[in-house]
Amino acid sequence: MRNLSEVVRTVVVKSTPLPRKLFRVFVELEGMYRNMVEQLVLYAARSEITSFTKLKALKYGELRSLYPQLPSHYAYTVCQDASTRVKSFFKRRKRGLVRRDYPVVDRVSIWLDDHLWRLKSLTSIEIATHKDWIIIELEQHKHYWRYVNSNWRLASEAKVKLDKRNRRLIVYLVFKKSVEAYRPRGFISVDVNENHVAVVVDDRVYLFETGFKDIVLGYYYRRKRIQERYDKLYGVNCRVKGRILKRLKERRKKSDLKWKLANIVVRVAREKQYAVVLEELGEEPAKEMINNVKDDQLRHRIYQASFKGVQKAIEEKAREHGVPVVYVDPRNTSRTCPIHNAKIIYSNGCRIGRCSKGGELWHRDVVACYNLLLRARLGDGSNAPSLGGLVVDGSPVPLGSTATHDPTVTTRALWARWKSLEGTTKPLKTPTSTLQGQTDG
Repeated sequence: MRNLSEVVRTVVVKSTPLPRKLFRVFVELEGMYRNMVEQLVLYAARSEITSFTKLKALKYGELRSLYPQLPSHYAYTVCQDASTRVKSFFKRRKRGLVRRDYPVVDRVSIWLDDHLWRLKSLTSIEIATHKDWIIIELEQHKHYWRYVNSNWRLASEAKVKLDKRNRRLIVYLVFKKSVEAYRPRGFISVDVNENHVAVVVDDRVYLFETGFKDIVLGYYYRRKRIQERYDKLYGVNCRVKGRILKRLKERRKKSDLKWKLANIVVRVAREKQYAVVLEELGEEPAKEMINNVKDDQLRHRIYQASFKGVQKAIEEKAREHGVPVVYVDPRNTSRTCPIHNAKIIYSNGCRIGRCSKGGELWHRDVVACYNLLLRARLGDGSNAPSLGGLVVDGSPVPLGSTATHDPTVTTRALWARWKSLEGTTKPLKTPTSTLQGQTDG
């Protein structure tokens, strides 16, 4: 039986700057669309309707009578938009993440189906409005052409957002691809920590330094200084403070590192036809980790440590390339010796521990990766009674030159520049200064 799955990706493309008269048409369209969404969201929330079909059956005729100048399929897409918003609001309210009684429509993207837009050429699209069809020229980029020229197909749905400052349309195009997962010939285990990501490939452990701790703490203190300064000058609800905080790039930096690391892991797995082994974390693993933590700064670090984010990036990349993903129970993976199935004792917060039975010294991240690999080979997530065919050295030498005790540490400055695992092992070239060259001559 073929294991097929559909992968969906969204590509953001900007239009060329529009003339004022033409852009005014889309401003009017957005205004009518916003009014319809606000009405439907309020009605659906009061009536507790989350079904698109039911909402369309109740409100389609009313919307057509209120806005007869709009193409009829805007009534369909508005119902889809509103039902999605209400469903998300109810889920968040159930988890205690909202303060209001009803959802509020802050930002609006115009939802389009195949009756409201079409691809005129590879560089332009047409959008149906209350003023007939309008041709929009697109500013293409490398990311867009990558999907157009490969095996991805353009989906029938799209979204449009208005950039009123630059008189542009921001178009969200959806690409889809069917991917078949292969039968794995081996495993690559991945252990995610606050400042490192450990990966086992063919009995060799790679330790990628991510530096998430430094990024989180750096932006933590920067935000704190900004808040203290502007709260004292202008008050807590200062708009200037909000604009400055929005310019911070913490999320962008961490996201860039996640996707680069995921690309390296999945690329190796696909080349070797291996499956990726990940820890089976809950929906919100950070909440479980901070139960007994009282320090506010440490709690913030744990929340922003990207445990789940790195895993999601690897999952998405693996799904795109047809790489199977295996989840195992991570309990006690860093505390159990894979040779003797005995407890590993750590002292004074050190990341090197000693097996209580055999006396071997283990690096915390290394032993976690091997235990994840062994549990994946067993297939049932239980503790491994044997090595499962791995070559593991039992020498009691700290970080000895073996596959187990000697992880290959790769700095962020090195692995973030390369797209392959082989490239991360290359030493960085130090540029020779001009002054030194003149002195030597």
